[in-house]
Amino acid sequence: MSRSLSMPLTVDAREHGLVGDGTTNDQPAFAELVDALGAACAADGRPRTIQVPVGCYVMRDRATVWRSGVSLIGAGRGATRFMLCNPGSPTTPVPLAWFTAAQHGAGRDNHLADITFAHFEVDGSGVWTQEYDALAKGIGLQYVLRGRFSDLFVHDTAATGFGCDFLQDTLVEGVLAERCGRQDPGEKMGGAGIGIGVGGWGMVERLTITACTAVGNGTNGIFVELQQEHWPPPRGIRITACHAEDNRFGISDWGADGLLVTSSTMLANHEAGFDVSSQGTSGVGGRGGIVTGCVIDGNVRDGLGIGNTPGPYAFRGNRISNNGRYGYWEHNLAGGDQESAADIVLESNDIRDNALDGVRIDAGLRDPAILGNRIRNKGRRAAPAASGGGDGVRFSRLSMIDENADWPPDGHRGKQLTVGTQHTVVTFNTETELRLAPVRPGAGTAWIDGTPAPGSPYRLPGSPAPRAGITTAATACGPHMHSNRIWDDQRPRTQTHALWITHAGSWKSGRVAGNDFRGNVSAATRFDTAPVNGRWHDNES
Repeated sequence: MSRSLSMPLTVDAREHGLVGDGTTNDQPAFAELVDALGAACAADGRPRTIQVPVGCYVMRDRATVWRSGVSLIGAGRGATRFMLCNPGSPTTPVPLAWFTAAQHGAGRDNHLADITFAHFEVDGSGVWTQEYDALAKGIGLQYVLRGRFSDLFVHDTAATGFGCDFLQDTLVEGVLAERCGRQDPGEKMGGAGIGIGVGGWGMVERLTITACTAVGNGTNGIFVELQQEHWPPPRGIRITACHAEDNRFGISDWGADGLLVTSSTMLANHEAGFDVSSQGTSGVGGRGGIVTGCVIDGNVRDGLGIGNTPGPYAFRGNRISNNGRYGYWEHNLAGGDQESAADIVLESNDIRDNALDGVRIDAGLRDPAILGNRIRNKGRRAAPAASGGGDGVRFSRLSMIDENADWPPDGHRGKQLTVGTQHTVVTFNTETELRLAPVRPGAGTAWIDGTPAPGSPYRLPGSPAPRAGITTAATACGPHMHSNRIWDDQRPRTQTHALWITHAGSWKSGRVAGNDFRGNVSAATRFDTAPVNGRWHDNES
């Protein structure tokens, strides 16, 4: 009887050649074991499991091709650790496990079924490729059926940490991804904490991502991305109870249909807490999604960045606060879908304390609904220009103090601080201290060329005006705006208007009724372009 056919249903990795001493290269023995178990499963149809005891298992210079029906179970995060490295092959990516369409012929008819990865750590800090390689992941599998990925800690990978595509009837739960995308400058494909390619199984992909955390990753914390432009965006994907912090984007929809994002937190991400756009590999934005019950707070630029979508999209019952520019920004990137988004819904959100406008419309909308929101205390970035240097000025990795300053608290949020040739972004300020964003996700410092010397001269720009609750700088056709309260109750107040239609904007038809516009600095409304047609009634100003 061959070794593969005699393999038991559960095996101990130590009994099959793996050492786990942090020095020995365990990859050859690991790959041989996976092949043997995969062959056994293929022969008798019974899935196998590798139990990996406590230890540090080195995977050097080669990735292991995964097999259907083979599961990998460790003794816990930090206890079972796989250390990836490529010192002898600097052009070779070394994920712990991979199985892809391009390298291995993965597809609907050649997929991985009935696999579980659970209770272990993947350390990618030892992999460095001569050029950025999107395949330098922690785990990189495609076309998985009935998969479960649970209680994993993936960190410091050169590209995406957990980068698996086309997951059908699959659960991703309790995955922690930190500082992944080390070699990604921020604009390459991949480089995320958790990145899921979608569309390979057709119009429905039944996938749940829950209780996952993504911190300090080069591009996205968590994202789904349509892989081929001609594929239909799939339905059936849910992201729930997740946390995304200090990534370039927190959670992104780059090509799904009906993505459901609930009960999640998106904090301190550099571009946006939640993003819908054409930045993915297919250039297709998401549509039909719902974001509800989320906290989207303290992002360096925008809370919600929405564009390149035909719509619809709905945002209900979220807190969108303390972001460094806009709470909600409608815009289109070049190269993606430029048509007006239809049926965008903003309903019952608490949109407050953002640096500039609460809602900023810089791309066309058709039949939007803005209903029952509380939009207040916008325009926090109201402090005048400032400069200084000399005695009392000192710098740390993520802050600057000027003991002689008397700045309005939070008045510089989102501004660019210039010190010599270095530029960084203010995330918050007191009367004398500026808190600064890291130079890139996971960096731990705001300074690309090192912390400036004490007394170095600095400057901050002035603040734009007006700063409105809702600003329309594009065409809004047929909007329905009901029962919103848009006001400022700070001292001093900084939100200049409830609603501003700029010279570049237009407001056509629709209905504006039952809104409370009282309590803004300058006036209830400012119409550089007068609204056309429509019904305006019972609005308090």
